[in-house]
Amino acid sequence: MSVNDPIADMLTRIRNACMVHHTTVNIPASKMKLAIAGILKREGFIKDYTLQEGDPFDTISITLKYTDDRRPVITGMKRVSKPGLRIYTKRADIPRVRGGLGLSILSTPKGVLAGHEAWQQQVGGEVLCYVW
Repeated sequence: MSVNDPIADMLTRIRNACMVHHTTVNIPASKMKLAIAGILKREGFIKDYTLQEGDPFDTISITLKYTDDRRPVITGMKRVSKPGLRIYTKRADIPRVRGGLGLSILSTPKGVLAGHEAWQQQVGGEVLCYVW
């Protein structure tokens, strides 16, 4: 199945799986999606992710994280930069999501980084998405 915006498809799959309280969600793999999953794990939004090699294509299996009272840790995700309208930011203008409670994910010359990591490394780039 051809998808125009694979990152938006990834975010939608995660959002939908959280809403129906699934424990895992499978997503077609790419290097960018693996980097985003790594940031989500490092920042504590998901439990784990694994790359599963398949015959037609590889998939990423993401294990979702829930609180003790069965509420999803990820309460919202928003795609910012889209194929029709790319959004770039300088280091000084890296957005803070929900007053620092959320996370912005950027694609920078130093790789895919969380907003606070890009700020520390003094680079800007394309704002991929917000997670809170």
